[in-house]
Parts: sequence; structure tokens; C-alpha cells
Amino acid sequence: MDYKDIERLLERYWRCETSLEEEARLRDFFVKGEVPPHLLRYKDLFTYQWAQREAGLGEDFDNRVLSRVEAPVVKAKRLTIVGRFMPLFKAVAVIAVVLMLGNVAQRSFTVNESGILAADTIGKQVTVPSVAISDDAQAERALADSLSKVKRPEVLKK
Repeated sequence: MDYKDIERLLERYWRCETSLEEEARLRDFFVKGEVPPHLLRYKDLFTYQWAQREAGLGEDFDNRVLSRVEAPVVKAKRLTIVGRFMPLFKAVAVIAVVLMLGNVAQRSFTVNESGILAADTIGKQVTVPSVAISDDAQAERALADSLSKVKRPEVLKK
């Protein structure tokens, strides 16, 4: 075989201009024939390609690839109504706790320590310090005195 022809095919091979038949000729030359010393550096490339071509993929190749590709099947988790609204319930609980703490803090800053708060029937709070010290009759009189000071709407006449 002419070495000039092989050198010309190698130049075309590196420029990716060779056909499959020409690449097969190059492979045959480097695998089967005597290679001149200036072309020995290319021999390993073509012998490796030839060895890998003969090695093949093996019978269990499909099973190995599919075992790595297929993801395990994950069953869908079944959600109930309570499960779906659980984040909403948690948010409502947090808001309720914050509001209760705010209410407690507000009460603790506004409590008048000098007297006792007694609620009247109208809904207003009256501070009567003597209620805690006296008996029930005095407490009722003090409450009646404080209620008499509050303006009452006039009752509609029939």
C-alpha cells in the first residue's frame, strides 16, 4: 500500500472530509499492516476504535441503562380537607396568639392599680376603691351613686 495515499487520507480524516469506506481503509491499514515509524503516533487511535467496535455493548446493556434511567414510582399522597386547610389553620392560630398577647399587653399597661374595676349594666367601667373594703350594702350604694352620675337616655313614652 502506498504511504502517500494513507497520509493524504489522514489529512482528509482530520478535516472530517473522509467517507466511511476511506475511514475503514485507514483502520485496516493501522490494525493489520506494518506501520511506518512516522505514522506510529496514529496507530493507537485506530486500534482503540477497532477494539471498542469489537467489544460491543453486552447482553445486559439495555437492563443496566434502564435501571439507571427509570425513576422509582412514587405514589401520590392523598390529601384530606383538613390536610389541605392545615396551613390556613396554622396561620389563624398564629394570628390569634398575636392578638391575645397584644390584648394582654394592653391590659397590663392600662390597669389602674389604685382601684377595682366594676362593670355596670351599661357596659362602662367604674372605679370604686371602697367596694373591695366594705360589705355588700355599701358596694351597692357606691355602684348606685356612680350609675346615677351617668346620663341615661330618656325612655320613650307610650
